[in-house]
Amino acid sequence: MTATPGPPGTTGFNPYGAIDLAALAQQRQAREKAEATRAQRAAGDPSDAAGTPVTVLDVTEATFQTEVLERSMTVPVVIDFWAEWCGPCKQLSPILERCAEQDAGAWVLAKVDVDANPQLSAAAQVQSIPTTLVVWQGQVIPGFTGALPEAQVRDFLDQVVALSGAAPAGEPDAPDVEDDPALLAADDALARDDLDAAETAYREILERQPDHAEARQGLASLTLLRRTEGIDLEAARATASATDDVAAHTVVADLELLAGDVDACFDGLIALVQRTSDADREAAKAHLLELLDLVGNDDARVLEARRRLANALF
Repeated sequence: MTATPGPPGTTGFNPYGAIDLAALAQQRQAREKAEATRAQRAAGDPSDAAGTPVTVLDVTEATFQTEVLERSMTVPVVIDFWAEWCGPCKQLSPILERCAEQDAGAWVLAKVDVDANPQLSAAAQVQSIPTTLVVWQGQVIPGFTGALPEAQVRDFLDQVVALSGAAPAGEPDAPDVEDDPALLAADDALARDDLDAAETAYREILERQPDHAEARQGLASLTLLRRTEGIDLEAARATASATDDVAAHTVVADLELLAGDVDACFDGLIALVQRTSDADREAAKAHLLELLDLVGNDDARVLEARRRLANALF
């Protein structure tokens, strides 16, 4: 496929070449590695003495090092900060527990009673409950606060599973790109720089398969292209350099991602999170999380950026 022209200031950005094709290839590799990952875990990492996968743990200050930090070196650990008196906790905790059982060891749920373990909640800077965080390979990754609907929790946990390249138990393999005429149609439309036709193709796929990862990512890439259309990267950088205006810096980040400068994109937004506060900080963080999701957790740069974001926030 030939490269499509990008916004002024980019180097002939091809949405599939710069973001999608690389990410899709990584997703396929992750699926191929999933069985090997499960086999390694079956050797003993997240299983009890009887060989049953560990899915839910009650964690205390005394067991946090072993059950969360050390365990996170081989499997993502989702921490649920809760309390008996908390109504929303009673809505969220059963959803997390049910999903943990369904995923059969692809991640582990660590439940922390904040009343019994005040030092843990203080160290994590938990301001309200329920609060959910993720620990992967010893690093804290932001989660969410409050009780979410099960569908949104499931989407979040699918991203957690992707951290280690595994797949939730029973999840079917995604269809091959080559076998999906609608994806091929989107590919052809992008080659012609016909964003409307590409969007139509992606939406047709999502009507049939709402969780189709490639189509969702392609549609997000189109959104990125459209909101930066006609903007020059160097001019945007010059504007942003004189201000901490979040809107100005997010435009630069979008254009850097389109130009394939992923490191600069992530570095700039993390620095913006560090030097802003309140609503500006939340807006910068939300934009960074959007771009991290677009590139995909199979990219090592995304995992590093998530780690650095967690450090900036905590």
